Amino acid sequence: MPFYKTRDTLGDAKWFVNDRFGMFIHFGLYSLAARHEWLMTNECMTAQEYQRYFECFSPDMFEPAEWARKARKAGMRYAVMTAKHHDGFCLFDSQYTEYKVTNTPYGRDIIREYAEAFRAEGIRVGLYYSLIDWNHPDFTIDVHHPRRNDPQEVIEAYNQTCDMHRYTEYMQKQVKELLTNYGKIDIMWFDFSYDNERHMIPEKPYLRGKGKDDWEAEQLLKTVRDLQPDILIDNRTGVEADIWTPEQHQPTEWATHPVTGEKLVWEACQTFSGSWGYHRDEQTWKSPEMLIGMLIHTVSLGGNLIMNVGPTGRGYFDERAERALETYEKWMKYNSRSIYGCTQAEEDWESPRGCCLTQSQDGKRLYIHLLEYPFAYLELRGMAGKVKYAQFLHDYSEVQMIEGDVPYMNTSISYGEKLLLLKLPPVKPNVIVPVIELILK
Repeated sequence: MPFYKTRDTLGDAKWFVNDRFGMFIHFGLYSLAARHEWLMTNECMTAQEYQRYFECFSPDMFEPAEWARKARKAGMRYAVMTAKHHDGFCLFDSQYTEYKVTNTPYGRDIIREYAEAFRAEGIRVGLYYSLIDWNHPDFTIDVHHPRRNDPQEVIEAYNQTCDMHRYTEYMQKQVKELLTNYGKIDIMWFDFSYDNERHMIPEKPYLRGKGKDDWEAEQLLKTVRDLQPDILIDNRTGVEADIWTPEQHQPTEWATHPVTGEKLVWEACQTFSGSWGYHRDEQTWKSPEMLIGMLIHTVSLGGNLIMNVGPTGRGYFDERAERALETYEKWMKYNSRSIYGCTQAEEDWESPRGCCLTQSQDGKRLYIHLLEYPFAYLELRGMAGKVKYAQFLHDYSEVQMIEGDVPYMNTSISYGEKLLLLKLPPVKPNVIVPVIELILK
């Protein structure tokens, strides 16, 4: 049994907190523009202007089996792909819209091919579905809408013609399609509610945001649960669900429920660069050290990490994304045991400076991730007499232990203090972040 207890989830989270690492995939019409998945609203494009991407969408190099193979080799055990993003374009063959991939020059149901390929590779399948839809005629103009800069009277007149209830019925029908026609779906990732002050323009109060009541979120989630009871749902409809999903920042402690204080099941969603969709000119790509460090830090706080890939308009991962995936592949090949089935270390274990700890959920093994490689010795306070054996995880080479009184050490250690010292090789092993595995008594 794990030595911590999280808040109960309605879906089956056991596999989720064991697998820890997933792939997000943002793919759509915006991949052709190659300058951010929000470009329709960032550039206040009209539907007619945006239509050129629909008419030219033909990812001739889309090979979902290759995507799945790369995800598996990188150590990713589940995936979430955009079935519909904020622009309203559907990557699946929905009978409720003409704005779908099967009506583009490509003509094939990408979500079906994705789901089949990833399942065949042994990777669990999740779907992202945007609550926002800038294409649907019943979706009112709001603070994020591409037409937010229209004159107020034009916006208000347009919104009078909209019926958000009709829109929520449309969403319900499409979600039923996704959860009925594409096999077992492990995660339903909705995105997002924005009914707080952060999403307001003071001089334009008529551009309000949208939240759970606009989505009729409780009924939406009931539909999901009825169709696939074990599915996991994120928290972005505005209704409490299974997974808390901080985006583009790394928490510094395990997230807890604001009322009960219980630990939450959570997932940090991050990008290799600063964009979710393919961005040709974006330059803030994360270093190998940062990529590995983010995974380690997330698991050390009891969380999952889902890293995003934005395929090109032709449907392949560009060389920068390939390098990022290869970084994970090389590290996870030898060190995945410190990630899978692991969580935050027990409070009794004190992390040495420059290190990060994870622990197996059965409590029998502790993993020390050397984010900063120390010289000669690693001091482990409070661990004397508690460790049976120490080894580097990447090659099982023994790490020698010295424990007990260490009066010969420097003055930072009081004479006679009981310590466990690990004697390290003078040259750092050829691993981005070396991991020491402690087998506990």
